[in-house]
Amino acid sequence: MAIPAQFDAKTIENKWYDYWMKNNYFHSEPDHRTPYTIVIPPPNVTGVLHMGHMLNNTIQDVLIRRARLKGFNACWVPGTDHASIATEAKVVAKLKQEGINKNDLTREEFLKHAWEWTDKYGGTILEQLKKLGASCDWERTKFTMDPDMSASVIKSFVDLYNKGLIYRGYRMVNWDPEAKTTLSDEEVIYEEQQGKLFFLKYKIEGSEDFLTIATTRPETIFGDTAICINPNDERFTHLKGKKAIVPICGRVIPIIEDEYVDVEFGTGCLKVTPAHDMNDKTLGEKHNLEIVDIFNEDATLNSFGLHYQGKDRFVVRKEIEKELQEIGALAKTEIHLNKVGTSERTKAVIEPRLSDQWFLKMEELVKPAIKSVLETGDIKLHPKRFENTYAHWLNNIRDWNISRQLWWGQQIPAYYYGDGKEDFVVAENIEDALKLAQEKTNNSQLTINNLTQDVDALDTWFSSWLWPMSVFGGIMDPESPDFKYYYPTNDLVTGPDILFFWVARMIIAGYEYAGEKPFTNVYLTGLVRDKQRRKMSKSLGNSPDPLDLIDKFSADGVRVGLLLSASAGNDIMFDEELCSQGKAFSNKIWNAFKLIKGWEVLETIPQPESSKVAIEWFEAKLQQTLVDIEDNFEKYRISDSLMAIYKLVWDDFCSWFLEMIKPAYQQPIDSVTFAKAIEMLESNLKLLHPFMPFLTEEIWQLIAERTPEEALIVSTWPELKPFDAKLIADFENSIEVISGIRTIRKDKNIPFKDAIELKAINSENISTYFDSIVTKLGNVSAFEYVSEKVDGALSFRVKSNEYFIPITGNIDVEAEIKKLTEELNYVKGFLKSVEAKLSNEKFVNGAPEKVLNIEKQKQADALAKIATIEQSLAGLK
Repeated sequence: MAIPAQFDAKTIENKWYDYWMKNNYFHSEPDHRTPYTIVIPPPNVTGVLHMGHMLNNTIQDVLIRRARLKGFNACWVPGTDHASIATEAKVVAKLKQEGINKNDLTREEFLKHAWEWTDKYGGTILEQLKKLGASCDWERTKFTMDPDMSASVIKSFVDLYNKGLIYRGYRMVNWDPEAKTTLSDEEVIYEEQQGKLFFLKYKIEGSEDFLTIATTRPETIFGDTAICINPNDERFTHLKGKKAIVPICGRVIPIIEDEYVDVEFGTGCLKVTPAHDMNDKTLGEKHNLEIVDIFNEDATLNSFGLHYQGKDRFVVRKEIEKELQEIGALAKTEIHLNKVGTSERTKAVIEPRLSDQWFLKMEELVKPAIKSVLETGDIKLHPKRFENTYAHWLNNIRDWNISRQLWWGQQIPAYYYGDGKEDFVVAENIEDALKLAQEKTNNSQLTINNLTQDVDALDTWFSSWLWPMSVFGGIMDPESPDFKYYYPTNDLVTGPDILFFWVARMIIAGYEYAGEKPFTNVYLTGLVRDKQRRKMSKSLGNSPDPLDLIDKFSADGVRVGLLLSASAGNDIMFDEELCSQGKAFSNKIWNAFKLIKGWEVLETIPQPESSKVAIEWFEAKLQQTLVDIEDNFEKYRISDSLMAIYKLVWDDFCSWFLEMIKPAYQQPIDSVTFAKAIEMLESNLKLLHPFMPFLTEEIWQLIAERTPEEALIVSTWPELKPFDAKLIADFENSIEVISGIRTIRKDKNIPFKDAIELKAINSENISTYFDSIVTKLGNVSAFEYVSEKVDGALSFRVKSNEYFIPITGNIDVEAEIKKLTEELNYVKGFLKSVEAKLSNEKFVNGAPEKVLNIEKQKQADALAKIATIEQSLAGLK
């Protein structure tokens, strides 16, 4: 089979991915083998491939391809998430461009637009993953809004409601005014922002006195229903039982007492706005205060805002400052650093808001999830340090607000039959709901037309927390063959930013519905950052297009570049140079393959001793590396596994093994050595395949004609066998001998084509096993062991052993003595300066231990160098 001169990544990537798809290697069905299962963290249906996806999915592909080679029934389920807030926002923006207002549409009309948008743009990222080489079971692709997936979500809601775990409550929630929906606490990001602290003057009713209150939100005064003082604060004893007047709106409000007020903060007085602050709401309930909601759903002020009605809260904040100043109600302002809650999705500032919402009780549900990770270790987080974060979240968990004021998503299966807040039933469909409503009301005359379904949708995470079960039909049919075979899954690869959002919740759901863990290991990747440690983002313009990188460096090159520096949980400082390194590695392997296949093979020539020794050494080195690889994979040190393979291939195979077996210029190679070289190359390809699938499959198929059953992707991982560790250690000594010879050749300008003699003082700890290798790679004409030092020879040491190269006519002895004498004098002078420093008590007592150790090492190195030079001089004189 002809070997192309150049490695053409673009051609082979398409060729082999099509070949893998055609032969259905990625697809899995339950059979007699042990399953190995991964479910993809479903990217947003609106998403496109970014560097984080590249890293995450490369790791998953490495794990799945390795499992396939190890004989497991490997199944990697791909899919996308409907991403309620993000997708609805994009559809609303698209409609706005077309002059359509969402509020003018019915739910059905809007959902039609949403599905059209999803069908057109959704799933782009899955197609992009194919360019990376992702070997997902595409026949199993799922979308969280697929009919069966939605049915699972609804069934789950009904089940939890019937267990008394889901309830409807009027609570203070996090309101996103841009998306016009509630958010759970975990979807709120707190950021430090510089703002103002406003000191407002409230007049005391029936007097000319006033009290001053500090607030960061003067626009909320329209919702004030009390002033609160600490009963122990002597400064305000005279205000007890009195009333105050709210500036601008003139509302008369009571002055109440509560120890909740911090006497040290601000002025020691607190304005109470129960509708717009969680703590104020608690105070309001305790003191039976009126609740005045001043905001519309988009955070503009409503009619309670008087002449500010219809204006945005931040616009009002600027304008009201001026009005308060004009009427003498603003004492002063100060610059103030404040933590402000923002929406993870829209980045809008969150508004606390009282609202009727659906909640899931978490206190009992969370217990198995705490136990499995933190007590029994049934589920392991990699790296382990994330257990602290996990523990903090779960031990402080609050009820989960699962309703969202959106249309895109699973509609809450609650059906109202009356006007009261409790006039509802929960059922999987309207027919079942009607029966329940008739029973509940004892009114058989009720019809479907009397029922109205709750307009809210469920939180996206309430869908995706079922993902490892629902993709295999486990919620709808727990006895499903797929579910019983593939669940629990094995490994989950995701980012630590969704450890609570998704990972913890999947664990909770797994124990609630299947009675067991959803996966065994959670590999938490780091963030991909730029060289300046900045998080990659479109706004900074520091995030390269992954497809451009693949085009430039090849998919294998990018995969290797990313993984070489991707240790679990640690951020990657991404540099294109990493991908360039990956591409260079590809070229190195390609050229090694071309070198081997370019040799002429003869059956009739005997195998040289050096080749026999080289093969035994490399087989041992391969086995030693295999042990390291297995250990690293077991500990989820994927980067370390790749580095071990990288060194095996680049250093041991290409730089040493091929040099050791390479025939002389224009000479043939014996068939036994050639066959072993191909066998070793194939073993390397198997180890490399999970990391570099395209290049390895191409070389594998060029080595020999292969049937589809013999493709590399479905080959067999190398088998672990016993190996001789001493053989490897002895070769390390031989490398130093070869290095010593090469150094002398270089220093003395002895061409490699000129053979040299080598003598060594016979020592018990010298292994002679690799002498044939030393002879070949050093171009040694005669290698002899002697009992004493050789006069008139250049020498070098390897550990306690001494080697001599007799001087030939190529060396000017006088010039060499002069050169060595000059070098000796220089090193002695250097040693003198180091020893002067070490004999200086002030320096020794004051220098850090690290600095002292460096100086001592310099001293030791100089003494060793002097000994070597003096030996060489003695041999020349």
